[in-house]
Amino acid sequence: MNRRSVGRAALAALPFLLALAVDLLLFATRRDRLPDQLASHFVGNGRVDDYAGRTSYLVVTTLVLLGTGLLWTVMAWAGKFTGRAYRMTVAFGYAVAGFLGHLLAVVLLINVDAPEDAQGRGQDVTFPMWHLAVAVGVGAVAYGIGHLAAALGPGPEPVEAAAPGGNGERIALAAGEVAGWARGAGSWWLPLTALLVLGAGVVLLFTATWPAALPALVLGLLLATFSRPYVTVDRRGIIVSGLLPRPRVRVPLDRIEAASSREISPLTEYGGWGYRIRPGRTGVIIRSGEGIVARLANGREFAVTVDDSATAAALLNTLIDQRRTDH
Repeated sequence: MNRRSVGRAALAALPFLLALAVDLLLFATRRDRLPDQLASHFVGNGRVDDYAGRTSYLVVTTLVLLGTGLLWTVMAWAGKFTGRAYRMTVAFGYAVAGFLGHLLAVVLLINVDAPEDAQGRGQDVTFPMWHLAVAVGVGAVAYGIGHLAAALGPGPEPVEAAAPGGNGERIALAAGEVAGWARGAGSWWLPLTALLVLGAGVVLLFTATWPAALPALVLGLLLATFSRPYVTVDRRGIIVSGLLPRPRVRVPLDRIEAASSREISPLTEYGGWGYRIRPGRTGVIIRSGEGIVARLANGREFAVTVDDSATAAALLNTLIDQRRTDH
């Protein structure tokens, strides 16, 4: 571990340690004014429906902030994040720390000077729902601070991805021979996510009202439609479609200069999964691993993660050569 990696780990851990320090300080300075059993869980109207002892509050607060902080520290230190992906990772950690720290502090403060019943439970305690909006605001401010700190701090050096060259592999085709390549590009988590979201929608449909269930049902159907993308390479270029013919992503062959196959890191290169648009590159990124990377005539790249991408890239290069020969 060098000094730069230590600096990254410290930067990621800092907001969680600060949030924990503030919450512990609030507890220490107000302990004598707290009931034995703190109102700790609330329903939608802000009324309490569960209690926790003072020690339980301390344990939960410490575990939540330290556990989440450890997760973010490991991601920032050992993860393969560079550039914008690294800054966003650190910034989201700051946002989470600010959000959680504020809510845990509010739970403590609303119990201060609360009257106790015979079991030592705090009475007449309510959780003002507007504190959720305040917590979001605190998280947003913390996000900005974290993003700035990550930009000014010791970030990891970006690793430039190899650009597809024009001298890649080819597939031998006889004169007049037509060839195509197609393969599914699914990932295990997409169908599972679609199933879970649809299941949540069905549960809401029977336990709540249909307006509450509609967003989950629509989102689940959309996820199911694209849970198994299908990649086709032929004389039309690259086509990525779902279970239905439309919508789809198509990159015409005459826009492609060259193609290659390489390993793709979704977070590092594209900032996430799905249909991604980044400076200088666009892609359908379903998982990490190998994928087709096409260099376009406008200087941008288009990528799609799929198995057997080397064969697809070789066929693309062959078709590009044929098109140039024909013209």
